[in-house]
Amino acid sequence: QVQLEESGGGLVQAGGSLRLSCAASGLTFSRFVMVWFRRAPGKEREFAAAISRFGRNTEYSDSVKGRFTISRDNAKNTVSLQMNSLKAEDAAVYFCGAFERWGDWSNPSYSGQGTQVIVSS
Repeated sequence: QVQLEESGGGLVQAGGSLRLSCAASGLTFSRFVMVWFRRAPGKEREFAAAISRFGRNTEYSDSVKGRFTISRDNAKNTVSLQMNSLKAEDAAVYFCGAFERWGDWSNPSYSGQGTQVIVSS
């Protein structure tokens, strides 16, 4: 059974930092492109960042580029999202998704339940 479990969310002041992690089990982790999404209250799911199977390529949304860094450790089956200079608009539930192919972020093969990030101003 495939499981993706996010952790690391919480309350942070604007301008602060958080590091999210997603632990994967039940799949061959290195075969999947990993993506972080977020969903703010009342909004659609939004792509945040992606990392290729061995970490050579990354992609970020314009809204997080330069502030967030995605990384992965295939030995530990984890993908992380370092979030710096957080803004109020970054508040959302963040969840990770696993994709078999790069580029179409519509429907992940697997996704987790999410971890909530609250940013206080």
